[in-house]
Amino acid sequence: MHATVFLSDSQSTEVSGMAVLYGSDRYLKSEALNAITQIYLGEERDSSLTKFQGKEIELRTVIDELRTVSMWGDRRLVVVEDADDFVSTYRKELEKYINSPAKKSLLVLWVKSWPKNTRLAKAISKMGVAIECQQLKGQAQIRWVIDIAASAHQKKLSTEAAALLVHLIGGDFGMLKQELEKLASYVGEKKIVSPEDIRKMVGGWRTETTWTMLQGVRDGNSNLSLKCLVQLLHSGEAPQKLMGGIAFVFRKVAQAVETTREGLPLSQALQAAGVFPREISLWSNYLRRVGRPEAEKISQRLHLADSALKGQSRINPQFLLEKLLVELAG
Repeated sequence: MHATVFLSDSQSTEVSGMAVLYGSDRYLKSEALNAITQIYLGEERDSSLTKFQGKEIELRTVIDELRTVSMWGDRRLVVVEDADDFVSTYRKELEKYINSPAKKSLLVLWVKSWPKNTRLAKAISKMGVAIECQQLKGQAQIRWVIDIAASAHQKKLSTEAAALLVHLIGGDFGMLKQELEKLASYVGEKKIVSPEDIRKMVGGWRTETTWTMLQGVRDGNSNLSLKCLVQLLHSGEAPQKLMGGIAFVFRKVAQAVETTREGLPLSQALQAAGVFPREISLWSNYLRRVGRPEAEKISQRLHLADSALKGQSRINPQFLLEKLLVELAG
């Protein structure tokens, strides 16, 4: 079970015996642990919760804590943080414990790695719960952003806006949630958070300049796009990050070009690819200006430039990006 699924309906999940929080996203682990603590302890959370560091604790101490009756309540929650080495050392003993756990205690293991083919993992899948705390990817991540904006802030984000936020912030759940809170405050009474709101509030000057650079490419104004590129590089923007911004926009255009092979009208193909509605006519004009032979080279050019920037070429990164922008501009 992924943490986002668990957190969306944690009250309906039965938690007993042993729970495992696995993955690299500490924000999701913390949120999942908070939910488990509330479910299992309720008002007793302060007096019946014990935390240990996996590298510093022995299993015997953990088991004693699990089997000790609390003076303040009838349940105990014991958490072993950074428990990868702990699990490796005491795997057989934990396998034995999960078959006969303390009746009114819950052991939570906080680990990075959790191979599902081990006997311990299989036992917990039947008698406990394992919660994946890993960053989502692709459409699942975008859907999460849209859902959180709606449920936590009553704001609507389009797929395009959510994808832009993920592109600018990355996949860290804590950072994404924090930026959504800022955006909700920024737009005030407005019900919709637009891509323009995100570019202004989250991206700042560099994002606006990147957008101007790409508009120059779209409109055939190579002088403008190259001037923006130089400004961004001189301000310290990494070439690889700029490449990500270029690819974020032009992959959609390339996808639309491929879709038109199936007979879909250009405007509909651009819309299906995720191009912002009010920019569809502008990108239609771009594709008609450069022509199909050049448009069909977009994907290849993006791939070659990206590979070169990742170490497959010794050519100066600025020249590689300049070359790409001029080629895309037609």
